[in-house]
Amino acid sequence: MILPFFDTLEKAVSESRDTIGVRPFRWPPLIAGVIFIFTAYLFFPVQIELALSLMLFLAPLWLPLLLVGGAFTLWMVLIRSEFIAGKSYVLLEVKLPRNLVKTPLAMEAVFSGIHYDKGESNWFQLLWQGQVRPYWSFEMASFGGNIHFFVWTRADFRKLVENAFYSQYPGVQLVEAIDYTRTISAKPEEWSVWGCDYKHTKTTDAYPIKTYVEYGLDKTQKEPEQVDPFAHLIEFLGSIGKHEYFWLQFIIRLHKGEKYHKENKDGKPYTWRDQALEEVEEIRKKAGTKSKFFDPTTGKMIETQGFPNPTKGQTETIAAIERNVSKLAFDVGGRGIYIAAPGHFNPTIITGMIGLFKPFNSEGWNGLKPTHFGMEFSDYPWEFGNERRKDSFRRSIVQAYRRRQYFNEPFAMDNQMVMSTEELATMYHIPSSAIGAPGLERIQSPTGEAPSNLPI
Repeated sequence: MILPFFDTLEKAVSESRDTIGVRPFRWPPLIAGVIFIFTAYLFFPVQIELALSLMLFLAPLWLPLLLVGGAFTLWMVLIRSEFIAGKSYVLLEVKLPRNLVKTPLAMEAVFSGIHYDKGESNWFQLLWQGQVRPYWSFEMASFGGNIHFFVWTRADFRKLVENAFYSQYPGVQLVEAIDYTRTISAKPEEWSVWGCDYKHTKTTDAYPIKTYVEYGLDKTQKEPEQVDPFAHLIEFLGSIGKHEYFWLQFIIRLHKGEKYHKENKDGKPYTWRDQALEEVEEIRKKAGTKSKFFDPTTGKMIETQGFPNPTKGQTETIAAIERNVSKLAFDVGGRGIYIAAPGHFNPTIITGMIGLFKPFNSEGWNGLKPTHFGMEFSDYPWEFGNERRKDSFRRSIVQAYRRRQYFNEPFAMDNQMVMSTEELATMYHIPSSAIGAPGLERIQSPTGEAPSNLPI
């Protein structure tokens, strides 16, 4: 932004709700522009009037470009919406086997198997047909403490998902299920609703969360020795009481770098690997130790940059970043919703949702925290109309969850994360038999069709 005070203004606007309870406009560029023009007019009225007159005179040149740009944006929203609405979708429930000794590495292989970008290979598909690459929603839901796992996918990719699961988890069953989000109305006037999205604790996606590798789960361990952070999430879902519901989803798609809206030095889309290179270079610069020595020929002290001498923590951070970005990457949107019948709302569940991913967080690396999407209210006495706004946001987050939308209008979010298959497998995998919870149901044995080569 060319305005020197824009960053400061944007920060003040974003923090004003929590600091003074004032909810300003959410358009910092517009606010900055109005303040700039008004201030300039006070000191230079003649020049500002001349500039406005010139802008009006040149309107036949810049106005069509502005209109074409706006029309193109609306066109893309229209054709993408038609493409998405024209597809069939299916919700598959993952039935868990009773005896499972697989590590999260198996789930990482599942995610690698659906790292797929069909539909965006040329300009005709993108700009005329409105095609978008496939996206999936991996979900966990608790219905009064009964825990269920789901995968939402386009119907034409059902076989792809089933093959990915069955190849790594022969004992699981994927059964088509009704959409559990439609079994209750979830209307604010009938239910108590609280929800949030999740985002990285750091602005740099290349920093990994604390994955199953750090917990030693990349190797099979004896059950008493297993420490799986995923058990914390399972226990939370099992603690949901009667007449209460908790929905959690991770919407993912192959990462191409749209989040960053820029190109790298080679003119290609800027991705998290470019971000990782910059971050590693920055760490190395900080690790460089300057040295001084006396030059007898000149009689002066000379300072040299010296060689990088990273600490153990810096070395481990660089290794973690490089390992993370060496794996396949997904754009990820995380979302959780708590719904309770009247008289059964439990405020402590909100505390649990806020700290839901604490076991995966690391102070030196990355983690997940709630964005408070839709529920960002401090309830100051002078905040009028809060209940009306809260109800509007409650409806929005429920609809966004039901539509499994995070990357496209009308629920396109700007806080999406970029995560590796290793990070995803840490937060969502089929729990081994070492993880037990009263509401975690498992099937007795897998079922299937009889072999086709049996003698008759």
